[in-house]
Parts: sequence; C-alpha cells; structure tokens
Amino acid sequence: MNKYRSHNCNELRKKDVDSKVHLSGWINKKRDHGNLLFIDLRDNYGITQCIIDKENSCFSLLEKIQLETVIKIEGNVVSRSKETINEEIQTGEIEVVINSFEVLGSCKELPMPVFSDQEYAEEIRLKYRFLDLRRKKIHENIILRSKVISFIRAEMTKLGFLEYQTPILTSSSPEGARDFLVPSRLNPGKFYALPQAPQQFKQLIMVSGFDKYFQIAPCFRDEDARADRSPGEFYQLDLEMSFVEQEDVFNVVETLLVNTFRKFSSKKLMFNKFPKISYKDSMLKYGTDKPDLRNPLIINDVTEIFSREDVSLDIFKKLIKSGSKVRCIITKNTKDKPRSFFDTIDKWAKDEGASGMAYFTIEKNNEISAKGPVGKFFSKESLEEIMKKTGAEVGDSIFFACNTKRELERITSLARDKIAKDLDLIDENAFAFCWIVNYPMYEKDEETKKIKFSHNPFSMPQGNIDEINFEKPLEILAYQYDIVCNGIELSSGAIRNHIPELMYKLFSIAGYNKEQVNKKFSGMISALSYGAPPHGGIAPGIDRIVMLLANEKNIREVTMFPMNQNAQDLMMNAPSEVNDDQLKELNLTLKFKK
Repeated sequence: MNKYRSHNCNELRKKDVDSKVHLSGWINKKRDHGNLLFIDLRDNYGITQCIIDKENSCFSLLEKIQLETVIKIEGNVVSRSKETINEEIQTGEIEVVINSFEVLGSCKELPMPVFSDQEYAEEIRLKYRFLDLRRKKIHENIILRSKVISFIRAEMTKLGFLEYQTPILTSSSPEGARDFLVPSRLNPGKFYALPQAPQQFKQLIMVSGFDKYFQIAPCFRDEDARADRSPGEFYQLDLEMSFVEQEDVFNVVETLLVNTFRKFSSKKLMFNKFPKISYKDSMLKYGTDKPDLRNPLIINDVTEIFSREDVSLDIFKKLIKSGSKVRCIITKNTKDKPRSFFDTIDKWAKDEGASGMAYFTIEKNNEISAKGPVGKFFSKESLEEIMKKTGAEVGDSIFFACNTKRELERITSLARDKIAKDLDLIDENAFAFCWIVNYPMYEKDEETKKIKFSHNPFSMPQGNIDEINFEKPLEILAYQYDIVCNGIELSSGAIRNHIPELMYKLFSIAGYNKEQVNKKFSGMISALSYGAPPHGGIAPGIDRIVMLLANEKNIREVTMFPMNQNAQDLMMNAPSEVNDDQLKELNLTLKFKK
C-alpha cells in the first residue's frame, strides 16, 4: 500500500465508514469550533473533511498550522449526521476522524488565499502561479484543457488522421506576425525562427505522400497580448488533408467541433451545420469578419436613400458626397424605451471616437412618421423605403452612422454588440459557429498604398486559373476561410496553392520577385516542383476552444503558465539577461537604442 495515501481526497463514500485510512493533501480550510477543529483536506481530485477533538495531542499543533501546508493524516471514516451532510462535495456524507498527522511540506505565509476564487491583481497571480493554479476554478480549467486535448486526439484518429511532429527551429517567414529569433552558434550571424505555425511543414507532409496529418502544435508569435490571445506562444490543432476541396475540410472540422462542444458543455449549439457567410457580407451585415451570431441585430447600408430629395439630413448628405457611407441598425419593438436609452447609445458612440449615432423610432398614427431627434428630416415615402430595405416595422427604432467605410465598419460592429447587450438579446447559453468564406486574395496597405496579401499567401485563388484577371488583384478571391464562434475567431485555413508557376505570379503582385520567393520558400517551391497533390487545411486554436468551453473571457484562465501583458514570465523571471560568455559564444554583441 502507498505510504502517503490509501485513498485520494475525493474517493471516500458511505461504504467506507469504519475503515482506517490515510490521506495526503493540502490544508484548504480550517474551522475552529473550540473543542473541535475541522480541516478540509484537498488534493487534485477533491476535498475530504477531517476532524480532530481537543483531547487529541495533535490538536494544538494542527490548530496553529498554516493553510496550504501539505500533510498526511491517519484516521477513521465516520458518517456525518443528516443535518451536516454537504451535498456540494462528493465526499459530503462522510468525514475522517484524525488519529495522527505528519507534515510533508511546510508553507510560508501566503501572498494570496487559495480557497477563494476572488479576483487578484495579475502581477500577484502570475508571480505565484503555482498557488493560483491550486484554486478550484482555474485548477478545473486546466484539467478541462487536458481532457479536451485528449478527446480531440482520439476524434482525429477516428477521422483517419495521423499525428506527426514538425520542427521547432526553422527559418524566418516574411508574412504574418513578428518572429522569435534564435541565434545559431554553429552558423555565426544566422538565426533560426520559432514557427509562427507549422504552415510550410504541414504542406510538405502532404507533398511527401501522407494523406491526413494533425498535430497539437505549439506556435510562437511576437504579438501584443489581448483577452483572446496569449503573448509569445499558443497551441493549435493543426491539420492538413490531400486531394480535398474546401467542403471536405469543413466537414471534418464541423464533425470535430460539434462532438467536442457537445461532450464538454451543456450549452446548446445554434447550428449543427455551420452557416457560410462571405467576407463581403460579413463586413456589411456585422461590421466584422468575426460575427457573434447569437446577436440577432443586422447592419444595413442605406446610403442611397440619403440621396433622395425628401431626406433633408444635410450633414449626412455632405459626408456622402465626400465618399462616406450610411449604415443603420434596427432594434425591434423599442418604441416604449425611454429617451435615456437612445441618448446613452449616442453618447457611447461619441466616447468611442465616432460623431455619435442618429436615431428615430417608426410610428404610425394616420401615416408613417418618425419620432426622435432626426425624424423630422425624413418624409413618409423615405421612411417606407427604409422599412422596405431593412425590414423595419412600426414600433422599431433605427440607429444611423455615417463615415468612411473602414470607420463605419468599426463603429457599427461595436454598436451592434453594445445595443444587443443593453437590450439583453444575446443568448449566453449557446454556441453559434459560422464559416467566413471568399476572402479577397489581396488588400491595399493603408499607409504605403501597396498591394499585399490579405490572409494566407499560400492560398489557391478561386476560379479558372487561365481566366483570372491578375491586372485587378483586389478583385481576386481566394479559397480562404475562418471559423468563428460567439464572435471569437478560432482559426484560419485555406486550400493551398500547389502550383509553383502560379505561386510566383501571386507573389509578384505583392512585390516579391522570383529570386526572393526561391530564397524565402526554397523548401516549399522545391517540393511543389516534384509532384504536389491538391491539399488544404486549417488550425483551430486550442486555447480559444477551451476558453469558450470553460466560459472564460480571458485566455489566461485556461493557460497553465501564461505571460503578462508585456510578454514577461513573472514566476521564472523571463526574459532575462545573459552573460557575456554566452553572447560571445553566439557571436553577438548588444547595442541598445538611445
């Protein structure tokens, strides 16, 4: 028998009454009732309540002992009285009467309590992450993460995929985020890059004749942190398939995600078959390519209506002449909302950097009219036209914004979320997945005005290759797709370009000559020149999947050892300085910016 424990702290039940046991774990809580001391003993599996009375010689020692001390206790299992049964824990029908105990690991004064899930400053939580991870909610999140990854591995195997590992030390890529660079000792002046994703390698695996690949892959990007993105590193379910079209990838991913979310959450799935929304439509209807489809509000473009003579909102008319657009959001049956509701939205928009949001409510006495600050600028006929175009009805309210296309998308997307939350329209007990498809191959850089790839440079353009008009690159669509859930992008993917000549042509439009492509992607170009199959894939983010399943708002809550907002590991003091000998060995000298 193991000398530390006969049972774990979640194992004992009423059937074990009268058994002599020994348990080990952390002191989670103590409650001193004078003649009796209650101790909640915790391990990875759960909690067992232990008791000791004042007559026991160990009482005074246990009374003074610090919480989170690791102890081993020996004692007897007894039933709890009916009125003291704790139904919140699985061991709640029994308790253990302590005969003796032993300290296995002492504990200093705690910088933060472990038995509470209350919020603490990020600096404290990350510096003492080993304590933070003992707390119930985050401990369960990390266990959930492990179970989700194991389940995904099993599901991928069922779907006919095999797991392969790709290199961590590789070459730098000119696309995407900043690389983390690693100096080479054996090749002075040269650097490896940590992979932003195993993109090229997984394509090379397909070229090598392996039909279905997957990997729970670590990825490294020197990006700023945000709530749904860890700085530095993250994990993704990387997958690639040969001889497939876009729909084949969709079928695999939908099967996997439906099974995973049904397994680990009681929330409903709004769609078993995920809707497909074009990038263009998504930007118009939702103002973003990451729409939360739990939100029923739709954005409509009504620019043309403002050119009518019977619409006299001159400030909008002037902006439209200079190239601005007008878009609106309909809120159903809000005629009885107080004016403060509408004014709050207008003020909020101004706080977000917009010029505000005009609004009115549609009424009908003898005829259609509009009530609100800008209602007087619209004729009955123009209001009927708005109703026809947007589906608005009597009793509905309409919020308007006018600006440049990019700024309009930003503010209407934010407004759509803000209004839905204020009206309590979002079903928090649901997951709403969708595909965003038909991404443009290229976009124009706002600063340099140069053409650049908008998504993945290795993607296949849509249409017959011989008929693509390369003279109009901004009109070229690609077989690129994102999967989104509840407004969070889980992944980007694409059907890959496996034709070298086409790759040279597409890269030339983005400013890369043949020599540069050969130098940057030598392995890829070489491989594609020796018989490459059509192939495609995707890489859903593991961290974001678990974040959704755990109902967390911040990815830190499902990451075991995250960095802070400045990409620092406060617990291990990384990044850290290195000594001169290490730099000399790597042929490096440091020169700091003034």
